[in-house]
Amino acid sequence: MEKIMLVEDDIKIAEYLGSYIEKYGYEVIIAKDFDNVIGLFREVEPKLLLLDINLPSYDGYYWCRQIRKESICPVIFISARTGEMDQVMAIENGGDDFITKPFHPDIVMAKIRSQLRRAYGEYATKYAERVLIQEGLSLYPERFELRFGNEMTQLSKKETDIIEILMDRYPRVAGREDLLAKLWDDQAYVDENTLNVNITRVRKKFQEIGIEDAVETVRGAGYRLSITWKEEKG
Repeated sequence: MEKIMLVEDDIKIAEYLGSYIEKYGYEVIIAKDFDNVIGLFREVEPKLLLLDINLPSYDGYYWCRQIRKESICPVIFISARTGEMDQVMAIENGGDDFITKPFHPDIVMAKIRSQLRRAYGEYATKYAERVLIQEGLSLYPERFELRFGNEMTQLSKKETDIIEILMDRYPRVAGREDLLAKLWDDQAYVDENTLNVNITRVRKKFQEIGIEDAVETVRGAGYRLSITWKEEKG
């Protein structure tokens, strides 16, 4: 049974829509803790997310950006906001579709089915899984997995993007500006320490699969994938 996660703070709307969707054979998980939407998303691993914009603490745009860091799950925004800019922001923040309130449940079902077909069914793009290989190191971008020999570690979306750039540029240097442009192109300004923090996390991921000093800092330029560990493993 395919899981659909519903994030809606109006409990009457959530229960009504959830019950309606379940009639069509889906399992609906309704969020209750609006301060930890990403935590429930990771636990549930839904096939599709229905997301309101106006939520306590953080709005739907924020949660969609967090989810996009680690998943390409279809996201349909449902909101009472009817302005064109709201719909533009929904798409620019990672949404796939937008439904305005009040809505007819049949419209919601039609859009759910459409997004599921596009993502997983008959309209889904068919292609061979990508894998990047350098010196025995294998990165699976669609799985967020990094492998070396018999060792494997799971990555976040940003960790995957950083390692993909490093492997793609190997043995050249990946510039700091290039990394920032690819990873945070939706932000006008990013704190200088943000990239440093993510590079530190990437280094720890390499250590988890037995690789030390895999990311070399090139002062004034950026970062480079180091292969000095090859001889140590070989």
